[in-house]
Amino acid sequence: MKPTLERVVALGAVLTLVLAACSGGNTTTAGDGQTFETIPATKAAAIIDDAPDGLVVLDVRTAQEFAEGHLPGAVNVDFYASDFADQLDQLDKDVPYVLYCRSGNRSGQTMPIMEQLGFREVHEIDGGIVSWYAEGLPLEQ
Repeated sequence: MKPTLERVVALGAVLTLVLAACSGGNTTTAGDGQTFETIPATKAAAIIDDAPDGLVVLDVRTAQEFAEGHLPGAVNVDFYASDFADQLDQLDKDVPYVLYCRSGNRSGQTMPIMEQLGFREVHEIDGGIVSWYAEGLPLEQ
């Protein structure tokens, strides 16, 4: 079967999206001063250790996952909650956030929602709590 031009273009578009979604360490700074970036766990730990005013560590895993262990001082908003976006919208948009989930999937989907809602600064942990734990960084229950 010979590929058509449409199939080749569609495959190229899909591959571009997949590669963009899988690449870590990306920073997007909007013209209005918004910053959204994916950072290694060690950089997130440094941000938390020298916390800027109002920093919120946001865990978007389920309540059960959160109870099993989370980053120190984290607050939990369940990604799977039916009112997830509404709960995010109630948070202070002018303070910085360190965002994570288990592996980076849910937090990666959360970042664009937070950007659309008008948050100013979000640092997502690349690889989520799995990479945090692999680095030997502290957890609490």
